[in-house]
Amino acid sequence: FVDELGWATDDEITNYYAIGQCTPGVIAVNVATFIGNKRKGVIGSIFATIGVVFVPAIIITIIAACLSNFAEYQVVKHAFAGVRVCVCVLILNAITRLWKKSVVDIFTFILFAIVFILSALKDYLPFSVSPVILVILCAIIGIVYSLKMGKKTSGGSKQ
Repeated sequence: FVDELGWATDDEITNYYAIGQCTPGVIAVNVATFIGNKRKGVIGSIFATIGVVFVPAIIITIIAACLSNFAEYQVVKHAFAGVRVCVCVLILNAITRLWKKSVVDIFTFILFAIVFILSALKDYLPFSVSPVILVILCAIIGIVYSLKMGKKTSGGSKQ
């Protein structure tokens, strides 16, 4: 969408992922809906969502119907293991790209570390924080930090 088609910028994709994390449903569907809306409005959202959901739904239905007959074959187990590895690499690639655009200074690194710890260790902490709350808090913190930094840089330019 970004590199090959130019339908969204890196910043827009980052924002779409963040919002997609907070809204119900699969992130890919949410992102497709946002991009469809950006390109062609409501009708674009509808067709982008259908486009992302339709083919995988058919493929999953066919695989589910046949999988029970073949799931115990060693070759099928190895194929699924290979697919899992590929998916992990694709996710790591997306994370790396998001990291480069999002963690740009010590402040964003500290914010990342706090959110990562709260998310990764949620089963071991005496409290749990919803991802929606984390995104909202990070947005508020980012806005406040941005406003504060803007005042510091423009504060010495009085004439």
